[in-house]
Amino acid sequence: MAVYEDREAFIPYRRSDLIELCVEDGKLAHAEVPKFREFCAILCAYYHFEFHASLETLKDNYAPFNPDADTDFRIEPSPPQLAAMESKVVRAFHRILERANYKPLSQANLERAFEEKSLIELKTHVDFDEFDQMVCYCRGDIYKIISVKKWFRNVQQTIDVFERMVLLLKFKNADYFKSKGAKLEKLNFTPGKMYAYYYKNIPKFDLEFLFPNVKTSMTWKDRLLFGIPAIGAAVPLLGRILPQLLLIVGAILVVLGGVSGLSELEVEEEQVRNVMPVLVAMLSLVITLGGFAFKQYTSYKNKEIKFQKNVTETLFFRNLASNANVFQALVDAAEEEECKEIILVYYHLLTSGETLTPSELDDRIETWMDETFEKKIDFDINGPVENLQAIRGKISADGEEVPLLSFDDRGACQVLSLDEAKSAIDYLWDNAFLYTK
Repeated sequence: MAVYEDREAFIPYRRSDLIELCVEDGKLAHAEVPKFREFCAILCAYYHFEFHASLETLKDNYAPFNPDADTDFRIEPSPPQLAAMESKVVRAFHRILERANYKPLSQANLERAFEEKSLIELKTHVDFDEFDQMVCYCRGDIYKIISVKKWFRNVQQTIDVFERMVLLLKFKNADYFKSKGAKLEKLNFTPGKMYAYYYKNIPKFDLEFLFPNVKTSMTWKDRLLFGIPAIGAAVPLLGRILPQLLLIVGAILVVLGGVSGLSELEVEEEQVRNVMPVLVAMLSLVITLGGFAFKQYTSYKNKEIKFQKNVTETLFFRNLASNANVFQALVDAAEEEECKEIILVYYHLLTSGETLTPSELDDRIETWMDETFEKKIDFDINGPVENLQAIRGKISADGEEVPLLSFDDRGACQVLSLDEAKSAIDYLWDNAFLYTK
């Protein structure tokens, strides 16, 4: 069984399309085709039922941490109960993402990505100490060519992109942020709540913009672009205000009794003793310097607003779901992936004509996907084999429960026939709810 570091386990076909691809492969007898479709239908229905139960449990435990909740609790959970519910959400979230064939991103990987130059030139900082929990997963690490405007012209640039990004953040409680002197009403999040985000096509070096607590500031390049024009404008401005500045200094010397120093400033005593010219000079100085400072501050704020607009537009058009809706989307994705894997394993064992070990079956499926559809994947054989083993049902009225997949003496896989497999799953459906004896 080969291991490929440059491939993913994600199967790039919809479940319904994959069933048709198996049928079009031509290895099923004509009479088996409708039976195979029926097997796939009842299998997917059974797994939909199973995943729905997992989703309801996840939603119940997420409820007290949902920042978008519009319902009240009959009885507020106690602190120990909240801690237990938080752990259940995080464990279930990890499990769902793994079943949906996502890969984890550690904090170290995120910090390395933050150090790289971003497409949006901003100096950024994310304080990971503000989180009680952080879960980050990705899928589809690819390269894309985009058009970037540089020096008044568009240039083609290749960037590393995650086709899907999932982020779960649990912020620390309000006391932590109060201890840091933060004003709670000005935070972009609610302390103590858990935020979930689901994005598409996120450049790897823009990951920091997904965090609601990201702090931005100007880069040194932008500071220089502001500072150099400011110095250039200040030089002629200083020349214009120098006479008024000398009058003000002279007035201060007169008040302090230093009239002898006026000759060094080349300022006449009558000019200084006349209050109105001094007041006018001071007012002119304040207005001139104030106007210059306001102009520079306004330019900086406009630049900052433009940056925030770019970030907002980037996240808005790439957002797939937020908070509770993320769980629904990921459970659906996990259900889809798990069913596709089981269908592929069952189909290839059913049509192989020879017994196959799990390792041989793994290679067979990867080769089939590559040669038939030119799709290179790193198939995860362990999950679907375990799932098929776990599905046990009766194939006759007086028989024992048997698994859909079992192993022979040499460790090769063998599966029930289509009729037997349908009967086994039908037995599970009949016994899903046993409210009476």
